[in-house]
Amino acid sequence: MTVTIILVLLLALLILGVPVGFAIAASGALGLYLIGGGRALQGILETAPHAGASQYSLLAIPMFIFMAQLIVKTGIASELFEIGRVWVGRLPGGLGIATNLAGALFAALSGSSTASAATLSGTALPEMTKAGYRKEISGGLVATAGTLAMMIPPSIALILYGILANASVGRLLIAGIVPGILISITTTITFLIVIKVSPGSVPSGQAYSGRAKLGTLKNIGPFLVLFLLVTGTIYAGVATPTEASALGALGAIVIGLARKALPLSKLTESLLDTVRVSAMITTIVIGSHIFGYFLTYSGVTKQLLDWVNEASLPPAAILIIFVIILLILGCLMDQIAILGLTVPIMAPVMDSLGFNLVWFGVIVVFFAEIGMITPPFGMNAFIVSRYSNESVAVIFKGIMPYFISLILLGVVLLAFPELILVVPDAMMGG
Repeated sequence: MTVTIILVLLLALLILGVPVGFAIAASGALGLYLIGGGRALQGILETAPHAGASQYSLLAIPMFIFMAQLIVKTGIASELFEIGRVWVGRLPGGLGIATNLAGALFAALSGSSTASAATLSGTALPEMTKAGYRKEISGGLVATAGTLAMMIPPSIALILYGILANASVGRLLIAGIVPGILISITTTITFLIVIKVSPGSVPSGQAYSGRAKLGTLKNIGPFLVLFLLVTGTIYAGVATPTEASALGALGAIVIGLARKALPLSKLTESLLDTVRVSAMITTIVIGSHIFGYFLTYSGVTKQLLDWVNEASLPPAAILIIFVIILLILGCLMDQIAILGLTVPIMAPVMDSLGFNLVWFGVIVVFFAEIGMITPPFGMNAFIVSRYSNESVAVIFKGIMPYFISLILLGVVLLAFPELILVVPDAMMGG
């Protein structure tokens, strides 16, 4: 009965718009009080916030957020789109291909899906509109390309999953490389199919001279430097993800100062935005710890494990149920909030069933990301709608081909775990 009351309370708080971290913490705290009384609650509240917020791996998140803020404010993100536009602009749908390419490059530096969608909306969307792309074509592509950021390292979602599931953050980040590349390829192929079956939906490509193409290569320098500082050092085993995040943030500052594109106002704004987002994520982590203690003391986790063991459902069926839950939640809330709600419950179950937690982490983030473009409440669609001044219905119409193709890709990743684990196993051992 107590568990039911707490779950209803949590749902009510979320519906009322209470921030997810506070909703989880308040529900968990009340549950602890009802089960163990005031002394039990006091003991947890005295230790859980420090235990949640003092984890070394958590330091990587504000550093990567800060780096992403600097990338946007110093113009590096816009230059990534310009590079793609010039090099593939002559192809049919060249601007669309450039947008997806820019999304992949920005994802390798930002780690935030909503930030990626907003950045592409502000850079690529006006260019495609000016060139004559139909709104549903450009809007659907931009919303989908934004989802890459939560898979390609440095992925804030994968880092947070590793913290909540007690899984290797380094292996998780490397495990996101192949799925991230597959998402980018799938999105590009889907875009080409869409414009092939919809004649006149996009204009003919614009050719650029060899000199213009070579002229854009200087803009790739900052990206390569930051990519090597972050993903390169992790891949080479030179730095931990936390150390790599600090190197990336420092590199972004140095590049911004060297380009004279980082006045004090932009630096201050970047720091304030980083503090806001980091505080939100840390609150979710602390709230998840408190709620996790409630789940443990109430016996919910054990009961769920017992139910899974006693049920006749095969492990694959449990996995599919979890995937459907992730897709539904992805429609309704941010993926960081989804992780705080689901990982403390799902990870122990998957571990008990023998699933690799690194593989499952990539699956969780992948399907939560698809939820970000799933009708009727996919968040990325609303972000693009706001920037494009087009109705959400039109954006969702453009999203549907990508939604279908990504679901098919998800089936492939579920059926062939080695696609996710091959790189981390090769680098760090099985």
